[in-house]
Amino acid sequence: MKRAEDLGTRPRLPRTAEIAQRLNWLRAGVLGANDGIVSVAAVVVGVAGATAATGPLLTAGMAALVGGAISMALGEYVSVSSQRDSQQSMIEEKRRDLARQPGLNLAGLAGLYEGKGLSRDTAALVARELTDRDALRAHLSAELNLDEDDVVSPWHAAFASAIAFTLGAVLPMLAILLPPAGMRVPATFVVVLAALGITGWIGATIGGGSKPRAASRVVAGGALALAATFGIGSLLGASGLVG
Repeated sequence: MKRAEDLGTRPRLPRTAEIAQRLNWLRAGVLGANDGIVSVAAVVVGVAGATAATGPLLTAGMAALVGGAISMALGEYVSVSSQRDSQQSMIEEKRRDLARQPGLNLAGLAGLYEGKGLSRDTAALVARELTDRDALRAHLSAELNLDEDDVVSPWHAAFASAIAFTLGAVLPMLAILLPPAGMRVPATFVVVLAALGITGWIGATIGGGSKPRAASRVVAGGALALAATFGIGSLLGASGLVG
């Protein structure tokens, strides 16, 4: 049985940029879900501190879910659009530069590889072969660590952020609506803090940080947010301003 090299092809390995992009998307998804959990939980727990009626809880929770998901999507779209515009600008600038000064760029590319430890002759050979194959791709990779195929999509980012937020927000909505009235707030605290611990753990796993420390920080922050909004809701309910 012939190997792939014998057939003139090589198995395609994921590029470092591709792996990094996938990890960034996964990290963004975890953070989006975390935001959905905390923000919606804080709203419904605050309302629950003022009233035990299901109608206001459902209304406030749905408003927080829809508004938060749209806000996350818009923010991600604007941010990634700016990043995409910057990437495309750099690609076009390099394309024009290559058309104007091919020789100078070839020498610069060889210098980059020589600076990475290759001998002068080897660096010149590598630069020449990569330039002959695809000059723009070679320069983008060596100079900017960028690939034309890796330009980010703002629409993908917006949808991913909205979906992650929504999935996270569903959890506190169910936790506040499904239990009996007297158990809603305690159940939401338990479910939300457990979920935050999981998202913190996953985020640390992706980022390579301390899992217990990351989970503890997220849980502590979530507990503070829930306690603060529940306290404010309780005070408003006791004052008679909300009923």
